[in-house]
Amino acid sequence: MLAKCFIGELLSSSLKNLSVIMLTPKFLDKHISFLLLFLLSVAFFIGAFAFYLVFFVVPDDYLQGSLVKIMYVHVPVSWLGLAFYCAASLFSLLYLSIKNPFYSMVAQAILPVGLVMTIISLATGSIWGKPAWGTWWVWDARLTSMLILMFIYLACIVLSKSFANEERAAGACAIFMLVGLINIPIIKFSVNIWHTLHQPSSVLRWGAPTIHSSMLYPLLVMFTAIACLTAVPIILNLKAAILRRKLIRLSL
Repeated sequence: MLAKCFIGELLSSSLKNLSVIMLTPKFLDKHISFLLLFLLSVAFFIGAFAFYLVFFVVPDDYLQGSLVKIMYVHVPVSWLGLAFYCAASLFSLLYLSIKNPFYSMVAQAILPVGLVMTIISLATGSIWGKPAWGTWWVWDARLTSMLILMFIYLACIVLSKSFANEERAAGACAIFMLVGLINIPIIKFSVNIWHTLHQPSSVLRWGAPTIHSSMLYPLLVMFTAIACLTAVPIILNLKAAILRRKLIRLSL
């Protein structure tokens, strides 16, 4: 019991020390600037390679033809919309557990980018659905749950700015975010639980992917490029939040 308490205290102390280091201007100047350059460079070169693969190497689908190439945007942004919400929820849980404002700032820095990914997912899915299904929108379980995710993102962002007291805003946003987490497995398993127009998962599934390797590898390359690119605004949001907090402290 004593050992468990010691390990818990050590872990809590380590997380607090890490967040203090990341809040220093020295860390921002020396590490975040380099990280931004690195991510932009990786996103550019991998993105260029991904576009080459998608438009010059990947074969057209035997049913949908070149229309299937929209998948290389739709699928990565959909994955990221879900992944960013899970990441923001994790940092919200850390904030509620440790009460360090750094974790709340990370969560709130992720939210706008996750919202944009979800909106792009809905838009590209609608564009893809019109010729494939014959309609722009259906109240399909997958589409509806993704639409709900978009509104949850919006609600979290609005809630985070609805209180004059930053701690109350961060706490309310974190709790709401954790409650909204229940929508993630609904999105994931909606195509298995209900009869939907949306096809079942072909990559993130039990067993081996059902998508052909000639389409799978370019998809993963494109996902890497978009993930690196979207990490940039998250870091910029976090840096702006930290600097804003520093300015507020200096003005007091």
